[in-house]
Amino acid sequence: MEGGYAQTSTLEIATRARVSKRELYSLFGNKEAMLVACITERAQRLKAPADLPELRDRETLANVLTAFGTKLLTETTDPVVVAVFRLAISETVHAPKVAQALESIARKPTRDSLCAIMAKARSAGLCDGDPAVMTEQFLGLLWRDLMTGLLLQAADRPSDGEIARRAREATTGFLSIYPKPR
Repeated sequence: MEGGYAQTSTLEIATRARVSKRELYSLFGNKEAMLVACITERAQRLKAPADLPELRDRETLANVLTAFGTKLLTETTDPVVVAVFRLAISETVHAPKVAQALESIARKPTRDSLCAIMAKARSAGLCDGDPAVMTEQFLGLLWRDLMTGLLLQAADRPSDGEIARRAREATTGFLSIYPKPR
Protein backbone atom coordinates (compact mmCIF):
# COMPACT_ATOMS: atom_id res chain seq x y z
CA MET A 1 0.00 0.00 0.00
CA GLU A 2 2.92 2.29 -0.65
CA GLY A 3 0.70 4.37 -2.96
CA GLY A 4 -1.99 4.73 -0.31
CA TYR A 5 -5.24 2.96 0.43
CA ALA A 6 -7.23 4.47 -2.43
CA GLN A 7 -4.57 3.59 -5.02
CA THR A 8 -4.01 0.01 -3.82
CA SER A 9 -5.83 -2.57 -5.90
CA THR A 10 -7.41 -5.76 -4.65
CA LEU A 11 -5.06 -7.59 -7.04
CA GLU A 12 -2.08 -6.15 -5.15
CA ILE A 13 -3.64 -7.17 -1.83
CA ALA A 14 -4.38 -10.68 -3.13
CA THR A 15 -0.85 -11.03 -4.48
CA ARG A 16 0.72 -10.01 -1.18
CA ALA A 17 -1.65 -12.26 0.76
CA ARG A 18 -0.90 -15.12 -1.66
CA VAL A 19 -4.58 -15.73 -2.38
CA SER A 20 -6.71 -15.22 -5.45
CA LYS A 21 -8.81 -12.12 -6.05
CA ARG A 22 -11.80 -14.44 -6.29
CA GLU A 23 -11.10 -15.72 -2.78
CA LEU A 24 -10.79 -12.16 -1.44
CA TYR A 25 -14.05 -11.12 -3.05
CA SER A 26 -15.84 -14.22 -1.75
CA LEU A 27 -14.64 -13.47 1.78
CA PHE A 28 -15.00 -9.69 1.88
CA GLY A 29 -16.71 -8.31 -1.20
CA ASN A 30 -14.42 -5.29 -1.55
CA LYS A 31 -11.30 -3.58 -0.25
CA GLU A 32 -13.21 -1.48 2.26
CA ALA A 33 -14.85 -4.57 3.76
CA MET A 34 -11.39 -6.12 4.20
CA LEU A 35 -10.19 -3.13 6.16
CA VAL A 36 -13.37 -2.99 8.25
CA ALA A 37 -12.92 -6.70 9.07
CA CYS A 38 -9.35 -6.03 10.22
CA ILE A 39 -10.42 -3.07 12.36
CA THR A 40 -13.32 -5.07 13.82
CA GLU A 41 -11.07 -7.99 14.75
CA ARG A 42 -8.64 -5.70 16.54
CA ALA A 43 -11.43 -3.75 18.24
CA GLN A 44 -12.81 -6.97 19.77
CA ARG A 45 -9.62 -7.19 21.81
CA LEU A 46 -10.42 -3.85 23.45
CA LYS A 47 -13.85 -4.76 24.75
CA ALA A 48 -14.16 -4.52 28.50
CA PRO A 49 -14.79 -7.98 29.94
CA ALA A 50 -18.42 -8.70 30.73
CA ASP A 51 -17.45 -9.97 34.17
CA LEU A 52 -16.02 -6.73 35.56
CA PRO A 53 -16.05 -6.74 39.34
CA GLU A 54 -18.71 -4.69 41.06
CA LEU A 55 -17.28 -1.29 41.90
CA ARG A 56 -17.71 -1.29 45.68
CA ASP A 57 -14.60 0.61 46.70
CA ARG A 58 -11.89 2.81 45.25
CA GLU A 59 -9.34 0.01 45.32
CA THR A 60 -11.52 -2.04 42.97
CA LEU A 61 -12.06 1.02 40.78
CA ALA A 62 -8.28 1.55 40.69
CA ASN A 63 -7.73 -2.06 39.67
CA VAL A 64 -10.37 -1.86 36.93
CA LEU A 65 -8.99 1.42 35.53
CA THR A 66 -5.42 0.14 35.63
CA ALA A 67 -6.41 -3.06 33.82
CA PHE A 68 -8.43 -1.11 31.25
CA GLY A 69 -5.56 1.31 30.64
CA THR A 70 -3.02 -1.48 30.35
CA LYS A 71 -5.16 -3.36 27.83
CA LEU A 72 -5.88 -0.22 25.81
CA LEU A 73 -2.23 0.78 25.55
CA THR A 74 -1.06 -2.77 24.85
CA GLU A 75 -3.47 -3.24 21.96
CA THR A 76 -3.42 0.27 20.53
CA THR A 77 0.35 0.75 20.52
CA ASP A 78 0.80 -2.38 18.42
CA PRO A 79 2.63 -1.30 15.24
CA VAL A 80 -0.16 -2.69 13.03
CA VAL A 81 -2.76 -0.62 14.87
CA VAL A 82 -0.62 2.51 14.71
CA ALA A 83 -0.24 1.89 10.96
CA VAL A 84 -4.04 1.78 10.59
CA PHE A 85 -4.28 5.12 12.42
CA ARG A 86 -1.67 6.56 10.06
CA LEU A 87 -3.62 5.17 7.11
CA ALA A 88 -6.87 6.68 8.36
CA ILE A 89 -5.23 10.07 8.82
CA SER A 90 -3.41 10.08 5.49
CA GLU A 91 -6.46 8.93 3.51
CA THR A 92 -9.11 11.08 5.19
CA VAL A 93 -9.64 13.18 2.05
CA HIS A 94 -9.54 10.34 -0.50
CA ALA A 95 -11.05 7.52 1.55
CA PRO A 96 -12.96 9.00 4.51
CA LYS A 97 -14.63 5.66 5.23
CA VAL A 98 -11.35 4.38 6.67
CA ALA A 99 -11.40 7.02 9.42
CA GLN A 100 -15.15 6.59 9.89
CA ALA A 101 -14.70 2.84 10.36
CA LEU A 102 -11.87 3.31 12.84
CA GLU A 103 -13.96 5.82 14.80
CA SER A 104 -17.21 3.84 14.83
CA ILE A 105 -15.81 0.33 15.25
CA ALA A 106 -12.85 0.92 17.56
CA ARG A 107 -12.52 4.34 19.16
CA LYS A 108 -16.15 5.08 20.07
CA PRO A 109 -16.95 1.64 21.56
CA THR A 110 -13.75 1.81 23.62
CA ARG A 111 -14.63 5.25 24.97
CA ASP A 112 -18.21 4.07 25.60
CA SER A 113 -16.93 1.09 27.63
CA LEU A 114 -14.75 3.36 29.75
CA CYS A 115 -17.60 5.85 30.14
CA ALA A 116 -19.82 3.02 31.43
CA ILE A 117 -17.17 2.20 34.03
CA MET A 118 -17.07 5.87 35.05
CA ALA A 119 -20.87 5.98 35.31
CA LYS A 120 -20.85 2.89 37.54
CA ALA A 121 -18.15 4.44 39.72
CA ARG A 122 -20.22 7.60 40.10
CA SER A 123 -23.39 5.59 40.87
CA ALA A 124 -21.47 3.64 43.51
CA GLY A 125 -20.44 6.94 45.14
CA LEU A 126 -16.74 6.39 44.42
CA CYS A 127 -16.24 9.65 42.53
CA ASP A 128 -18.33 12.53 41.31
CA GLY A 129 -18.40 14.08 37.87
CA ASP A 130 -19.68 13.75 34.34
CA PRO A 131 -18.71 10.24 33.13
CA ALA A 132 -17.90 11.55 29.63
CA VAL A 133 -15.55 14.20 31.04
CA MET A 134 -14.01 11.69 33.44
CA THR A 135 -13.43 9.35 30.48
CA GLU A 136 -11.62 12.02 28.49
CA GLN A 137 -9.51 13.01 31.49
CA PHE A 138 -8.48 9.44 32.19
CA LEU A 139 -7.56 8.89 28.54
CA GLY A 140 -5.57 12.12 28.52
CA LEU A 141 -3.62 11.02 31.60
CA LEU A 142 -3.07 7.59 30.08
CA TRP A 143 -1.97 8.62 26.60
CA ARG A 144 -0.35 12.00 27.27
CA ASP A 145 1.66 12.57 24.06
CA LEU A 146 2.34 8.92 23.26
CA MET A 147 0.07 8.45 20.23
CA THR A 148 1.37 11.59 18.53
CA GLY A 149 4.91 10.32 19.01
CA LEU A 150 4.00 6.89 17.65
CA LEU A 151 2.19 8.35 14.63
CA LEU A 152 5.18 10.55 13.82
CA GLN A 153 7.59 7.66 14.49
CA ALA A 154 9.24 9.92 17.05
CA ALA A 155 8.56 7.48 19.90
CA ASP A 156 9.04 3.75 20.27
CA ARG A 157 6.31 1.41 21.38
CA PRO A 158 6.44 1.27 25.18
CA SER A 159 7.51 -1.94 26.89
CA ASP A 160 5.03 -3.96 28.93
CA GLY A 161 6.54 -2.46 32.07
CA GLU A 162 6.22 1.08 30.73
CA ILE A 163 2.61 0.40 29.73
CA ALA A 164 1.81 -0.92 33.22
CA ARG A 165 3.51 2.12 34.80
CA ARG A 166 1.54 4.53 32.59
CA ALA A 167 -1.74 2.80 33.47
CA ARG A 168 -0.97 2.96 37.21
CA GLU A 169 0.08 6.62 37.02
CA ALA A 170 -3.02 7.54 35.00
CA THR A 171 -5.21 5.80 37.56
CA THR A 172 -3.47 7.49 40.50
CA GLY A 173 -3.76 10.88 38.80
CA PHE A 174 -7.40 10.30 37.93
CA LEU A 175 -8.31 9.29 41.48
CA SER A 176 -6.60 12.39 42.85
CA ILE A 177 -8.60 14.60 40.45
CA TYR A 178 -11.81 12.79 41.44
CA PRO A 179 -11.67 12.08 45.19
CA LYS A 180 -14.44 10.14 46.87
CA PRO A 181 -17.39 12.48 47.52
CA ARG A 182 -18.08 13.31 51.17
